[in-house]
Amino acid sequence: MQAPKKLWALGLLLVAVVLLYMFTFTGSRPDFVLPRRGYKIAAMLLVSCAVAYSSVVFQTISANRILTPSIMGFDSFFLLIQAMLVFSYGDRTFEVLNSEVNFLISVVGMLLFAVLMYLTVFRKENKSIYLLLLVGLIVGTLFRSLTSFVVLLLDPNEFQVLQSSMFASFEHINVQLLGMSAVVLGAAMLYGSRFFAELDVLNLGRENAISLGVNYNRLIRQNLMLIAVMVAVSTALVGPIIFLGILVANLSYELLKSGRHAVVIAGCCMLTGITVVGGQYLVEHLFNMSTTVSIIINFVGGIYFIFLLLKSNQS
Repeated sequence: MQAPKKLWALGLLLVAVVLLYMFTFTGSRPDFVLPRRGYKIAAMLLVSCAVAYSSVVFQTISANRILTPSIMGFDSFFLLIQAMLVFSYGDRTFEVLNSEVNFLISVVGMLLFAVLMYLTVFRKENKSIYLLLLVGLIVGTLFRSLTSFVVLLLDPNEFQVLQSSMFASFEHINVQLLGMSAVVLGAAMLYGSRFFAELDVLNLGRENAISLGVNYNRLIRQNLMLIAVMVAVSTALVGPIIFLGILVANLSYELLKSGRHAVVIAGCCMLTGITVVGGQYLVEHLFNMSTTVSIIINFVGGIYFIFLLLKSNQS
């Protein structure tokens, strides 16, 4: 089956999963249930597109399909920010800081971290992207250690407040934050689409791309900043989902068999939406809210990550 036909099939499957989630088990109060589900679906699709775009592009510029932006330490830094806020304000954190303020603090903090790291590493033109990945890996480990230390200083009530931020959740979506996130992520993806042709060339390798006229350093810098924006906004909106990008990006490549970013990213957005909406449906109606969708995705994605590592070692 050709890639366009596969995209149509993914689109129809996404519509079916969304309709299944939206209109089944509505109970006796559909007027109350349906609007809440609509907000959750909007958030899930928005985060799905952000994760899909950032994961595919990050794997292209890093020339490695077992990496995602989480290796840069964004998720770890987000959790550190949340831990520091809870440590500062105690179990009244989200009474003192409303969701809008917490969202802005998280997004601005992660973007400043990204800018500082990018400017530090890429001060010289000959710096490699792999140096940035190494720095991100080390800094992410440092942030996780600091977060663990702060958690030890919290009492049980404060830790319970923090625990709600440690896993992605679509249960309590702020409509104002959803609208703000949609504008930012939509603008970032629209701006990023102008780089698709250059990213297609970059698949041929750094040296080949440069010889074909691609401004490699500019392309890397601008796309890394776009990735930072998408990861920061999506993580601050619903929380971290570490292995989702690895899972959906690699499945998209295997399914679509295409090197065109316009095709792969579109397919990956729909496949991610199917995964997240379907996972949320299982969480609500099969597991009776005893877990979160991020735990299920991280479990499946972690197993798939191990499979990819074993597969790369064999090849």
